Amino acid sequence: MSDGGPDGRVPAGDRSSARKNSPELGSPDRSSIDRDSFNPLPVDVVSIQSQVVYGCVGNTVAVPTMQALGLNVISLPTVLLSNVPHYDTLHGGPVSTAWFEGFLADVERRRVLESARAILLGYLGPPEQTAVLVAWLERVLASHPQIQLLLDPVIGDHDVGIYVHAELPGLLRERLVPMSHGLTPNSFELEQLVGKRLTTLDETIAAARQLLSSTTEWIVVTSAAPAETSAGETSVLIVTADDTRVITHRLVETVAKGAGDLFTASLAGRLLLGDSLYEAAQFACDKTEAVMTHTTELGCAELVLNQRR
Repeated sequence: MSDGGPDGRVPAGDRSSARKNSPELGSPDRSSIDRDSFNPLPVDVVSIQSQVVYGCVGNTVAVPTMQALGLNVISLPTVLLSNVPHYDTLHGGPVSTAWFEGFLADVERRRVLESARAILLGYLGPPEQTAVLVAWLERVLASHPQIQLLLDPVIGDHDVGIYVHAELPGLLRERLVPMSHGLTPNSFELEQLVGKRLTTLDETIAAARQLLSSTTEWIVVTSAAPAETSAGETSVLIVTADDTRVITHRLVETVAKGAGDLFTASLAGRLLLGDSLYEAAQFACDKTEAVMTHTTELGCAELVLNQRR
């Protein structure tokens, strides 16, 4: 837009003139409507994570998954990419910290947090952007105690190692885990959070319990203790302060990314609908296995959420 600076942002003092002069922002008659006097959207979940134009990872899988459960979701991207970085072309990158900070501020100004029941965090951007998010969350969670922070601490996996900025595991461990209501790490990510290798189910349970607190009530570990899981299967470990349960389901081999994002969104959605943690985890396992099976049958490299009628 011609009214903005080099990065496309409109300076705070120029917003009213931008509205009047920019057809994209509406005519003067439309801008005279006090939209904030209307009731805000009845939002259930604010989903903050990566987003792609093509494919099904991050918000691009989380939002439709939770909407299919009847939940109202708004998405806030940390990075915006044309596709996952496994193709011969890739465009986009992290959302600028200034834009990201503005997104958070406007979500608050639009009174979204009055009805929100959960904030879902997935793949995060660079450290400076994450620092803005941490400060916002600390204030928002204190002033809106009805909101649960659900964290998928995206760091990496055993087959590829760490694929986020080197400072992010520390930020997750020290700042975001302590304020989270629930966590959904894979086994590699749990290792990064506790700082040690976890080869057995007992070690994994003990490590998960290290992270529990008066705030963090549960941890669901995907791909838990793979060395102790039978070939062709994968285990999901559910840990609370007074209970431990394991769900084993079929391992579906696929090149498609986003299975963890799908699992967490399914789990979060069912929890908000009133399921117990175990029921929600079982639903998430079944949903993820079904989508991955369907994707494999179609020979696709991206998750296929819906079957054509």
